[in-house]
Amino acid sequence: MKRIQQLAIILTAGISLLATGCDKDKDDVPADTFDTSGTYTQNDQMARPAINTVFVNSARKNEFNTTVPSGMNAAFNAQFQSVLTGFGYNTNILGLDKATFAGVLVTDVLNVKTNGTTTFYDGTNVLTGRALADDVIDTELTLIFGGATGASNPNLTKDNVNGNDKAFSTTFPYLAAPF
Repeated sequence: MKRIQQLAIILTAGISLLATGCDKDKDDVPADTFDTSGTYTQNDQMARPAINTVFVNSARKNEFNTTVPSGMNAAFNAQFQSVLTGFGYNTNILGLDKATFAGVLVTDVLNVKTNGTTTFYDGTNVLTGRALADDVIDTELTLIFGGATGASNPNLTKDNVNGNDKAFSTTFPYLAAPF
C-alpha cells in the first residue's frame, strides 16, 4: 500500500508539472528588449557606391547623407550636372542627356525589381537591383565616360578589378567566406 501511495504522489507531481509546462496561454517567445525610445538620425547613405564620393563636394557631404531620397534631385541635380560637365559628359549608352542622367544618379537608392532580373546593369536591364557579383564601379564608369556606345574613353571605363577575391556562396546569405 505504501508503494501505491508513493507512486500516486510521484504521478500527481509529474502530471502537475506537465500541466504547468503545457499552459496554452504561455508565450514562449522572449520579450523584445530592444530600446526604440531614443532619437535616431541618418548619418550616411551609399546605395550606389562612388556616386556620393565623386559627385558631392566635401562641404555638402553631410547634407547629402541626411537628405531624404525624394528631396535629393531638387537639392543636388545642378551640382551633379556640373560635375558631369567637367567630365565632358553628353550622353551615355542609355541615351540619357545630362539633366536626366543627373536625376538618375542623384537619387541615392538601390532599386529592387521584384520579378525578373536583378542587376545593376547587364546590357539590357539597368538599375533593377544589384547582384553580389555585379561590377558596380565599371558600370558607373561606363555610364559616365563611355559615351553613346559605351566604348568611348576605354581607359576610363574600367577599374581593372575583375571580380571578388573569393567566390560567393550559392546558399543564403550568399556572401563569400571570410579570409
